[in-house]
Amino acid sequence: MKNKIKTYIILPVLSVFLLAGCTEDFLDQSNPNTITTDTFWKSSTQFQSALVTAYGALQFQHISGGGLVYDMIMGDIGGTESWYRPFAFRNLTFNDGTYYVTDKWNELYIGIFRTNQILQNLETTEASFGVGERESIAAQAHFLRAFFYFQVAHTYGGAVIHTKVAETKEDFAKPFSSIEDVTNAIIIPDLQYAEAHLPRNWSSGDLGRITVGAAKSMLGKVYLFDENYTEAARLFKEVIDSGVYSLVPDIMDNFTDENEFNSESIFEVAYNSEVNPGANGEIVDDNVNETGAEATTISRAFGQLSFGGYNTLLPSYYLHELYTSDEVDVSNSINNGNLHSKRMSASIAPINAETDYYLLPVGERGGWAFGQSAYIKKYSNWYHLKQEDANSRSGINFRHIRLADVYLMYAEAVLESSGNVAEAVRYIDMVRARAGVITLQKYMDENGGQFPQLHISKQVHGNQPLVSATKETVMTHIRRVERPLELAFEGHRWKDLVRWGIVKEVFDDLRADEVWRQNNQDILEISGNGVAPLFIKERVRPDFNLSSVNYQPAAHDFLPIPVQEQQTNPEINN
Repeated sequence: MKNKIKTYIILPVLSVFLLAGCTEDFLDQSNPNTITTDTFWKSSTQFQSALVTAYGALQFQHISGGGLVYDMIMGDIGGTESWYRPFAFRNLTFNDGTYYVTDKWNELYIGIFRTNQILQNLETTEASFGVGERESIAAQAHFLRAFFYFQVAHTYGGAVIHTKVAETKEDFAKPFSSIEDVTNAIIIPDLQYAEAHLPRNWSSGDLGRITVGAAKSMLGKVYLFDENYTEAARLFKEVIDSGVYSLVPDIMDNFTDENEFNSESIFEVAYNSEVNPGANGEIVDDNVNETGAEATTISRAFGQLSFGGYNTLLPSYYLHELYTSDEVDVSNSINNGNLHSKRMSASIAPINAETDYYLLPVGERGGWAFGQSAYIKKYSNWYHLKQEDANSRSGINFRHIRLADVYLMYAEAVLESSGNVAEAVRYIDMVRARAGVITLQKYMDENGGQFPQLHISKQVHGNQPLVSATKETVMTHIRRVERPLELAFEGHRWKDLVRWGIVKEVFDDLRADEVWRQNNQDILEISGNGVAPLFIKERVRPDFNLSSVNYQPAAHDFLPIPVQEQQTNPEINN
């Protein structure tokens, strides 16, 4: 069994039931076997158990698991087919009652409720704690609450702020606060407390607990989204210079169950396919009379149909071609005659992939047709299983923050705060060198200070023009090339596009490329085996046909407030 913080201890729900019109004596009797607020919160052990359930909320599928497909499909790197549920999010036709809209809100507020319970009861408890234990529990709860609120705020464009456990109907009636208000009132103070009271490392028995590096990284991300670039750069550099983290030599180690909580991992959610065997991965720990599956469903969502997966989410042609343009540096010692970059081989499976796929040569079973040019490898079990688990169970941990992400966020913050192109390129190239591809600096050394615009489709436009390294061109490279290549299907892309304000620009570009492919199917040999680099067969998948037309910032940058919140909260629009 994996050595990680065990999130499968379940804390009974502490609820108050109001019974009207009942005077029978037995209703006034206490059940000695029931855990209530009067009998809980009496020891440090109970607080630690409650903290485990707050960590457990991270396992909910719409926070760290298969439910993220709906978020990942909204950007420029993911596509799907019309018969799959995420189609509504690819086409931007969801509404305030659509499943992901309501489910994610509910799961995030369960996490907020659990952290509020801990923090509220820490203020009044008479329990005895070890040296620094109370502050440590509070710091972890503050971080988790900040993370949940960050997700609410940047998914829905704000949040209903609750810092105490609601005890009456009136307590639930709160107005909807802006991202700015949520950030300043909750997220930043919570993360600052966490930063001040968390350790650099935990012992091996507590792997998975939040560290000061996670708090600094998350706070830096908050400042980056808030366009406070100077503070963001400072925090990211402190994480980088801490000596705690380093890029793992093989990028694959970030997406399997074989090297979890490694040197690159900063904030990682634990999953385990061995605990509670037989439980479907969809089962989470808030279901009545059921314990959570402790597994993630994301691998089955990503896995290919011929191997027990659903391939619900597919790489867009844009992302696929980005990987083919990620040119291998033959002088880099990590390459061994391979034609594709290390991160392509770790992230997607095209028909000309250089690795086996579910322990078989690529193409041995069906697929790679009807416009499906590649499948997702990342977070699927292609590397060690013959097929995905029929019960949607996978034990691969989900990484919310890793060092490569921090490097790229630091490069962005440096460009925005000081315009230091050389410093930004230095950290971009650390990520590129690990992938085994030509660095920006090498391109510039060989091309008079210029590098190619790798985000432009060579198949459609014929070439990728060279540009000089300026603040603007390097920023475009981060936005359109480096972050999608390095961080594809890790839950960042849509929020990135929204905060940069480039959704319409990107969708229009990709729609134009799509139209060109549809109009040039003879050149692309769509009716045959397709041509390099994508080998598209049978038809061109229309990923951006409707999303480009439908997109409206006010309607789609953030999900709508769920209908049940509008119906039950009279203050929601005040």
